[in-house]
Amino acid sequence: MPHRTLRLFALTCASLSLLPAAHAAPARFDDFRYSGQSIEKIDVKPGDYRNPILTGYYPDPSVTRVGDDYYLVNSSFAHYPGLPIFKSKDLVNWTQIANAIDRSEQLDFTGRRISQAVFAPAISFHDGIFYIVNTCVECRGNFIITAKDPAGPWSNPIWLPFEGIDPSIYWEGDKAYIVNNRAPNEPPRYSGHRAIWIQEYDWRAGKMVGESTQLINGGVDISKEPVWIEGPHIFKKDGYYYMTAAEGGTSVNHSQVVFRSKELRGPYIPYEGNPILTQRDLDPNRSNFIGSAGHAQLVETQTGDWWATFLAVRPYDADDHYNIGRETFLLPVEWKDGWPVILPRGQAIPHALKAPNLPPQPKPLIPTSGDFSYVETFDGKALPMQWIGIRTPKTPFYSLKAGALELESGAPIGDLDGVPGFIGRRQQHANATFSTTLRYAPAKDGDRAGLAAVQSDRSNLFFGLTRIAGKPVVALYTRDDADTDTLVASAPVATKGPITLTIRITGGTMAFDYAVGGKPRTLKADLDATLLSTKKAGGFVGTVVGPYHYTPS
Repeated sequence: MPHRTLRLFALTCASLSLLPAAHAAPARFDDFRYSGQSIEKIDVKPGDYRNPILTGYYPDPSVTRVGDDYYLVNSSFAHYPGLPIFKSKDLVNWTQIANAIDRSEQLDFTGRRISQAVFAPAISFHDGIFYIVNTCVECRGNFIITAKDPAGPWSNPIWLPFEGIDPSIYWEGDKAYIVNNRAPNEPPRYSGHRAIWIQEYDWRAGKMVGESTQLINGGVDISKEPVWIEGPHIFKKDGYYYMTAAEGGTSVNHSQVVFRSKELRGPYIPYEGNPILTQRDLDPNRSNFIGSAGHAQLVETQTGDWWATFLAVRPYDADDHYNIGRETFLLPVEWKDGWPVILPRGQAIPHALKAPNLPPQPKPLIPTSGDFSYVETFDGKALPMQWIGIRTPKTPFYSLKAGALELESGAPIGDLDGVPGFIGRRQQHANATFSTTLRYAPAKDGDRAGLAAVQSDRSNLFFGLTRIAGKPVVALYTRDDADTDTLVASAPVATKGPITLTIRITGGTMAFDYAVGGKPRTLKADLDATLLSTKKAGGFVGTVVGPYHYTPS
């Protein structure tokens, strides 16, 4: 080869080495379909409403009223966008209007497990401004964001200097006070020993001022070693300051308790009839089971009635297995001898009861309660705000093109420093069906695209197209509290045309169907779905299911 030709060849190779590596072709999803049914069969009479009011993974509800409008916000942990905000006029029919965390500059969830990050937000309103005070666990701690319009945009965080979790704001006149869970002012006496503290917040300057005061040490009765006094809220009525808080942890021993005082900084006296809400004393073998109730917030309506939003769960068996996470419920509050009671001890939470005395509203366009179905055809300019991914993306990884979702490859699920090529919707019913039509050709072994069902970074599954030993297959992989996949089943499949993938969930079992050329087949039936339960996977979220694409680098 002549010297000049060799030189040109070398320059060409060098230039090519500077080009970015070729990316795998995006996976193309034509649609996404959901149908969900609750295990319990409830007859909701005219004038009644159905619990839960937000079905599926909508935990830690905080509610506030502004005029005739009600606003509610939920925890979202390391899912992004985060902190879903809902609006209602009747406390029953809710429409999501925003995700308060929707810009990467607000919070960075890199390195956070799915059940870390944003815990237990509290929403309030003062002087024309909405406030959310919140905790980002393992990412700088407590913060406040604000907005003139609850539909957004919400500000970047104002970081607060105190430790602990679950802050909320109590407004008195033109002053603000933050109350939250912190360590006690003594060495902890037992595991789960916490305390409730209060400190003034200068909302104009955006900083804490004055001294902190411990209000509650341990809980209702520290001699009984109560655990995890948290989620405190203060309000004033008839000359008393009332503080409600959760106690007992967010699992089967969850409860809501109340204290009151003549002075804001105490002393606070517990109600002799505590707890004012719990299900821990009821038989877990009862039908239409609702459990783990607590983390309540009370709100007074414009008609003078009182109601409470709170979280609870609906297991599909007596062993407390549920895959859909903690949900938002609603109950009336009865005042007895100057104390609020959400539900008398020993009573089961009703699935249906009389609606609040508020103007009835039409059902929301996107249902949040009862049995429902929906179809996403990906023909809009953006995904509806109910779609969420895992951790904060630095760059876009999906797009809507010509009536389809095009999904680029991202990090593998479980990589805490990356963002998976995954975008999904909550599983909102114990009995549910998810399906999608996919166009994708895996180019090398390990390439995969299809549906993922994710409870945590270590408890999840993948069902879709991949390549094994050089051949395209439809496959099911699971991770049951593990860092690596287990291949459950696979079958050869042509990848030139579309394939329809369907996941059928019935309580604690799952089945996986696929169809090519109109010919349906079942890859796997009767998979034990408890791997996606909170009891097995741990954490605080619910299962999220949706399109996923990954190709090894």
